[in-house]
Amino acid sequence: MLVEENKLLAPFTTLGIGGPARWFVEAASEDEIVEATGWARERGLALFVLGGGSNLLVSDAGFDGLVVRVQVRGVSVEETSAGSQGSLQRVYSVAAGEDWDSFVQRAVEDSSAGVECLAGIPGTVGGTPVQNVGAYGQEVGTVIERVRAFDLTDRVFVELSAEECGFAYRRSRFNSEDRGRFIVSRVGYRLLPGGAPTLRYGDVREAMAPSLVGGQQPTLAEVAAAVRRIRRAKGMLLVDADPDCRSAGSFFKNPVVSEAHFRRITESSPAPPPSFLAGPGLVKMPAAWLIEQAGFSKGYTRGAAGISSRHTLALVNKGGASSLEMMELADQIKEKIETKFGIPLEMEPVMVGFES
Repeated sequence: MLVEENKLLAPFTTLGIGGPARWFVEAASEDEIVEATGWARERGLALFVLGGGSNLLVSDAGFDGLVVRVQVRGVSVEETSAGSQGSLQRVYSVAAGEDWDSFVQRAVEDSSAGVECLAGIPGTVGGTPVQNVGAYGQEVGTVIERVRAFDLTDRVFVELSAEECGFAYRRSRFNSEDRGRFIVSRVGYRLLPGGAPTLRYGDVREAMAPSLVGGQQPTLAEVAAAVRRIRRAKGMLLVDADPDCRSAGSFFKNPVVSEAHFRRITESSPAPPPSFLAGPGLVKMPAAWLIEQAGFSKGYTRGAAGISSRHTLALVNKGGASSLEMMELADQIKEKIETKFGIPLEMEPVMVGFES
């Protein structure tokens, strides 16, 4: 195990922002995860686990502890039967350090349905259960069968079922009540061989409209490719060498409000706001719509931080932005939306090295 000192973290994040980690380790195996965390524990160091760095804002001061970058690799596949009819399903056991979009591509090439609408999302597999990653009508929590993780409290590896993970919108036990307790090392996804693609999201249905003529059904690969095109058009395909792609993806979560609160907003709006049902008496509103209605347009800048010119929900590093500039912009947006709509926006990226 190689322990490095004062390792700059900005290059490991899609935002390209952040100071150094006091100590830094790349863990390429479960044994190295155990060794690295034990090393930090013996020295009383704070610990942060780094994956793909795509949902992360690191402070300019960096992190005064040990950063463990999980690089465990490997994918295995098992065919299994499920349900009373014994339908065939395919379980992919994927190591946490594997690139997420590469796994999605493999799944669609295998004609395994369940993650095709999650194409183009940056980061590694280990982060997907933590955030319950979702987009365009799918969430990983609906296809995850189990999560293998190292329990830092009991110092053992555990196998958690999907139910034990406590999945909800953009949430799991890993980023809520048990934040910081587990390090994900492997995730099992139960997908459906030969299954139909998910077409419940408007943008995806519109993109697939030509393929649906005459009752035809698009392939999983066609849907995944369409999703990547949609993300690229919104500046959300972060593999592109594009200033609009120097972001952490969606910077704010779509808020969920009561139906009564939604009616009050509707009554004061010139046109009905877009919305989605989010449970009994609850409505989910697009944060991007709220941001635009609060007076922030695409391309708005504040110093070297700004809003993407293609998607209001993405805050971008225009070049040389500091974490302070990003936070000032985020706070400005949050304050105006709370004042105008009475809705406290919740930031989506993980904040590292900031004072609590």
